[in-house]
Amino acid sequence: MIRFLKRLRSLRRDDRGTAITEFALTAPLFLLILMGIFDYSWQMYGKQVLSGAVAKAARAATLEGNSGTQTALDTAVRNKVQNVFADANVTFTRKAYDSYDEIGDPENYTDSNKNGRYDTGECYQDVNGNHNWDSDRGQNGNGGAEDVVVYTASMQITRILPVWTMLGQPQSTTIKASTVLRNQPYAAATSTNVVICT
Repeated sequence: MIRFLKRLRSLRRDDRGTAITEFALTAPLFLLILMGIFDYSWQMYGKQVLSGAVAKAARAATLEGNSGTQTALDTAVRNKVQNVFADANVTFTRKAYDSYDEIGDPENYTDSNKNGRYDTGECYQDVNGNHNWDSDRGQNGNGGAEDVVVYTASMQITRILPVWTMLGQPQSTTIKASTVLRNQPYAAATSTNVVICT
């Protein structure tokens, strides 16, 4: 029994394996944080590439020569993004408004029953010409001369490191970039503004 107690005391003072034990306990957390930093940095780089490509394409879109079709500009943005994220699925939206202060505003309507929302049958101004009341008055597309255009590109990517799966999150994510510019005054501005009561 005395020999056992001496051995137990010597084991308590022995610290030869502590470094390996401490490393084994802290390494998984450290590696998880490190992978998260790398993956987040890669996504931030992708966001910067997307933002730069969108800004360049939007400036070109405001010129009269590009007013007819935007396909070539979208293709240029897609190619730039896919140089960094080869499997990125890139989609685009454009909304045109008469002025900057109308961005995101609903079409005006007459609130006949005073309930604070649009109901079927109430009169409204069909600003975007689609014959429906919309909570966003923007017209799809690049608009016309002097219109304000919100140009948005979204890219869905698969994250390069498995850190998000390890945390129970989806492996894919969507990164967006938007810019707002006014088209050049290359023609007389036209506006659709019809009151509809249905």
